[in-house]
Amino acid sequence: MWNTAHEHVLKLVAYEPGKPVEELAREMGLQPSDIIKLASNENPLGPSPKALGAMRDALERAHFYPDGGGWALRGAIADKLGLDRSNVILGNGSNEIIEFIGHAFLRPGDEVITARHAFAVYSLMSQLFGARSVEVPDPGYTHDLEAMAAAITPRTRQIFITNPNNPTGTMVGQEEIDRFMAKVPDHVLVIFDEAYYEFVDNPPDVLKYVREGRNVVVMRTFSKIQGLANLRIGYGLAPKEVAEVLQKTRQPFNANGIAQAGAEAGLRDDDHMRRTRELTHEGRAYFQEEFEKLGLEYVPSFANFVLVRVGDGDAVFQSLLRKGIIVRAMRSYKLPEWVRVSVGTKEQNERFIAELKNLAAQGQLAQKQPATA
Repeated sequence: MWNTAHEHVLKLVAYEPGKPVEELAREMGLQPSDIIKLASNENPLGPSPKALGAMRDALERAHFYPDGGGWALRGAIADKLGLDRSNVILGNGSNEIIEFIGHAFLRPGDEVITARHAFAVYSLMSQLFGARSVEVPDPGYTHDLEAMAAAITPRTRQIFITNPNNPTGTMVGQEEIDRFMAKVPDHVLVIFDEAYYEFVDNPPDVLKYVREGRNVVVMRTFSKIQGLANLRIGYGLAPKEVAEVLQKTRQPFNANGIAQAGAEAGLRDDDHMRRTRELTHEGRAYFQEEFEKLGLEYVPSFANFVLVRVGDGDAVFQSLLRKGIIVRAMRSYKLPEWVRVSVGTKEQNERFIAELKNLAAQGQLAQKQPATA
């Protein structure tokens, strides 16, 4: 059967997720309670109390199939954003929306444009469908929308813009986006990945392009500020005609009922989102201040993580693992000298910085130098 598989699938390199707490506990002989995970940009406060209550209630109906159309959750999302339910499609995480888009619009030989340092799944999904990923340099680790527009060819079918960007935390603003969209031809679908949208004080408005009926999909998730990463629930926002096509690619019951209940309740818990945002802003500022004191180069972030240059990213990653601290090594993102650290609780952040200072005292960290991309 190996010889009958698609060649582009055989060449696919699987996505490398953040290391689970349970795995590190087994490897190092540590207690899970002694380990802190600052690797996957999760919410250290956990889910909203309202979401937890709704999920407990939903457990009583676990023997029934969920609402395959996600009527209530799609309606709640639409109401909050000033859209119609027909503009909303649910996914098993926003990652699944990327897969829907591939199924609907990609053919072998097509081109997908991404920034060089962008979420790895875009290129992986492109390859899964036999398309070619075109990586555009990103000076300052920020999307260069002028260069991305210039890279469009007749074979281009999709362009991914992550805003704020993962793993760099950088953003492009409204004027840059508007100039870019004015140059995008009708045969290209633009996907705005806004997984970290809620952490930004004054984010650009790309939903206007959904309302205008442009060829766009906006992706958001309940994994980050809502703290529901374990449930895998996200959504896409698109003009009705585009959303209808994506709905045809979706498997029945792809979004489970417990996740739908938690997401709907969490969506209405503004207080939980406010507290998460405040914790994130404080922790991010603390990291960046401490990196300055240590003389470490970092990329100023708009998200709930910071990318920092430590010298040998793999070695620092391993050293921190031995102390029960999980961060994200960046070699797979072509950034072998860097690690990405998610904002945790105040105590978790301080423990990470204390261990980083120990590594600095041992001469294991890089000295600050001008950023290059």
